[in-house]
Amino acid sequence: MSDTAMTADATTNRTGVYLAVLQLVFTLGWTTYVIYLPKLAAQVGIAPTAVILILMLDQAIFTITDTAMGIAADRIAPFVGRLGAFVGIVTAVSCAAFVALPFVAGTGPGAQVWFIALIVVWVVTSSALRAPPLTLLGKHRAKPAIPFLSALAMLGYGLAGAVSPYLGVVLRNHDARLPFVISGVVLLLTALALSRVERDLSQQPVSAEKPAEPAKPLGQMPMFFVASMVLLSLGYQLHFSINSAPFFLRFAKPDDLQWLLPVFWIGFNIAMFPASVVVKHRGGLIVMGAAGLLGALAVLGAEFAGNLNMLIAAQFVAGAAWGCMLMSAVAAALAIGDTGAEGKVVGLVFSALALATFARMAAVAGGLQKLPEYAPLLQWAPVACWSVAGAGLLVIAASRVQQGAQLRRV
Repeated sequence: MSDTAMTADATTNRTGVYLAVLQLVFTLGWTTYVIYLPKLAAQVGIAPTAVILILMLDQAIFTITDTAMGIAADRIAPFVGRLGAFVGIVTAVSCAAFVALPFVAGTGPGAQVWFIALIVVWVVTSSALRAPPLTLLGKHRAKPAIPFLSALAMLGYGLAGAVSPYLGVVLRNHDARLPFVISGVVLLLTALALSRVERDLSQQPVSAEKPAEPAKPLGQMPMFFVASMVLLSLGYQLHFSINSAPFFLRFAKPDDLQWLLPVFWIGFNIAMFPASVVVKHRGGLIVMGAAGLLGALAVLGAEFAGNLNMLIAAQFVAGAAWGCMLMSAVAAALAIGDTGAEGKVVGLVFSALALATFARMAAVAGGLQKLPEYAPLLQWAPVACWSVAGAGLLVIAASRVQQGAQLRRV
């Protein structure tokens, strides 16, 4: 292997690790916010029942701004160094608003309007840390490296999910100011390093293989991909956030949940890397579809598990399936947006995640999980979402393979 190739590989690995750290720090900051929001809201006179409405507002904003930030990234990325500067500046505003939240809340009910305004500013600006950094993979990396880098990037998301139950236990009774300051400072320092990562990537020879092109309108297939992502995300939200804890409580005590819920994320983190090899050779849509069907079977296994060990195994497989879905979705989005719309399509993936989260929160706010007549709906919806989306994606992937074979024969 030549020195140039070795340098490119090292840069690729550093990029993936950086994106993993960025996602980890960002997601842990979000978890810190969710843990403390009820207490901070109470300090400014917001009723506990309104906290879920604030969280729904956050997700509604993400649904719009994630795609908007992705489109902005597409327009900025052709100018080397601009994307990192853009993300750094927006993140500085985001972190300032985030750090200010507990201090403003501490002033009492008179700061209620300022408290809500800071939340809105923080949520809008934090979208810069979701899709834009991932667009660098599509803009500057050779296609074979993208699945592995997508797995590394999503590893940070999975690790944050795994430690979140422990974080909730540790931080529950502590003052909010220090965790918010630490989270904000670490996130800002991590985001400021993006400019260096961007410059390193742009200096690699692979960046010259595919000149930047103007973004083209999305066709029917990309929109079907995004709709499938909404279904897959909704299946994940309903299974993990609503159904998983009751599943475990059939065989375990509430205090054990902090040790049992991370099983899902262990499967998530482990499965992505071998799946990235399949994505490299077969494409992201096939892996998304197969993982959707596998996940549906795993949810069925969790539903009918007769003991704790069977349930743990089913949750591990469900987490592995979701990891494969999310990793391959990022890789597929970068491939679909290969005409200069990488940021736009990746932004749509994150918007789909936010929309599904909003729907799950709306179900919780409406108390659907407590109504006997809706219990079967919530119980079987994850199976339906994952199986329908998975089957549809496999059909589309097979159709694309067939079209490609016909074109080669011609």
